Amino acid sequence: MPLTDPRPLLLANARLIDPEAGTDRPGGLFIEAGIIRDAGPHLTREAVPEGTEVIDCRGLVVAPGLVDMRCFVGEPGFEYRETIASASEAAAAGGVTTLVCQPATDPVIDDPALVDFLLRRARDTGIVRVHTMAAITKKLAGREMTEFGLLKAAGAVAFTDGARSVSDTLVMRRAMTYARDFDALIVHHTEDPDLVGEGVMNEGEFSTRLGLVGVPVEAEAIMLERDMRLVKLTGARYHAASITCRDSLAIIARAKTEGLPVTAGVTINHLTLNENDIGSYRTFCKVTPPLRTEDDRLALADALADGVIDVVVSDHDPQDVETKRLPFAEAAPGAVGIETMLPAALRLVHAGQLSLIQLLKALSTHPARLLGLPGGSLAAGGPADLVVIDVDEPWVLDRDTLKSKCKNSPFDEARLTGRVVKTLVAGRLVHG
Repeated sequence: MPLTDPRPLLLANARLIDPEAGTDRPGGLFIEAGIIRDAGPHLTREAVPEGTEVIDCRGLVVAPGLVDMRCFVGEPGFEYRETIASASEAAAAGGVTTLVCQPATDPVIDDPALVDFLLRRARDTGIVRVHTMAAITKKLAGREMTEFGLLKAAGAVAFTDGARSVSDTLVMRRAMTYARDFDALIVHHTEDPDLVGEGVMNEGEFSTRLGLVGVPVEAEAIMLERDMRLVKLTGARYHAASITCRDSLAIIARAKTEGLPVTAGVTINHLTLNENDIGSYRTFCKVTPPLRTEDDRLALADALADGVIDVVVSDHDPQDVETKRLPFAEAAPGAVGIETMLPAALRLVHAGQLSLIQLLKALSTHPARLLGLPGGSLAAGGPADLVVIDVDEPWVLDRDTLKSKCKNSPFDEARLTGRVVKTLVAGRLVHG
């Protein structure tokens, strides 16, 4: 657990954005013992107790810290790709105050003892709040369910098989029924593995010109449609981990209209990039599910603004040089993204596709509420997990400056506008 700064602190002269309350106003924010005590225009240097540390925010945005609910951390087993220490440093640099690990480690997080190990390790080495999801099936094999009740009691915040889909429909039905009984959230990667086959990018004209095997959007839509029917059958709470195409959006919208307990997420990669960014076989843009067409990307942005999509995630997946400096078809999928999630997402705000409040809801409030975690608000009494943002600062990403152990960023050398200036966890400065 990150340390609490015992000193009272005032973030003065700020633009306070509370996505949960839907407010955007000037003022100050007062922190004491790691808790937000008050916020508003009345909070100036003269209005706080003597001895309070004051940070002049110079009109910069102060908002709740981001909650990233899809992040690969290499402990245990893949420490050469990422550790809790390096991932939390990267998170702090990206304004992420809570990160949620995926269970695809070695061994897989499918046992309560492993949940306990990871949470203890996070308390010892992390500088942000770290939680973990547990596996839906043992060893992510898609055959035998894990013990949801024991795993949830140990601290697992949701259940997922990471980047693998549970293709056996009977197993998925049983998992949803079991999850419903424990009020547990199922987070599912929706890709039919048989339709994906040997595919490495979006199926279409561009994949044909590059001579690469494509993945049709139907691989996602068919699996998602199946899951919606199982949600209707079981009543389980369900979150689609990564929606990438217009067809899937229609399925999610229909399920929400029917009142099903369904939410959906989108990765920052699919929200801001398309298949053309692969260019001349750029392996840093090889992700799973693959980047889709520009029409799909625009539809995703519209769906985020309309509330069809609830959450934006980094899908942070560090890969080392040996797995990326290969021919495109042979390279491992995955991209680092926890440090660039917010600056990349601000492209949509600057383009007028959605408001800053809408974006911050998807990056903080909605994932916090979905997982039952504190944060995502500037309300008094909440944890002082905060980010200070200069939304207009232009900069160019140099991957060598990334805090992550791996540097496989699809935004390498990209021009970005908007940057995290400071990050606070429990009132303690962890970045800036």
